Amino acid sequence: MASKTPGDMSDVVFLTIAEVASKMRVSKMTVYRLVHNAELPAVRVGRSFRVTEDDVNEYLRKSFYNAG
Repeated sequence: MASKTPGDMSDVVFLTIAEVASKMRVSKMTVYRLVHNAELPAVRVGRSFRVTEDDVNEYLRKSFYNAG
């Protein structure tokens, strides 16, 4: 079994802005705003952005709060 090396990206799942918006049930504009405000890390590929699934899940985990 091969061991993982630091920086190994072979298991990383990248999502498009549209996929992130769909997963979070928000508009694409909201996702762009999160990316541009550095609230959601993203990688720029040409003229588009990609966000890792782990970063989306982490953002959602941190965003939960208890009401009441």
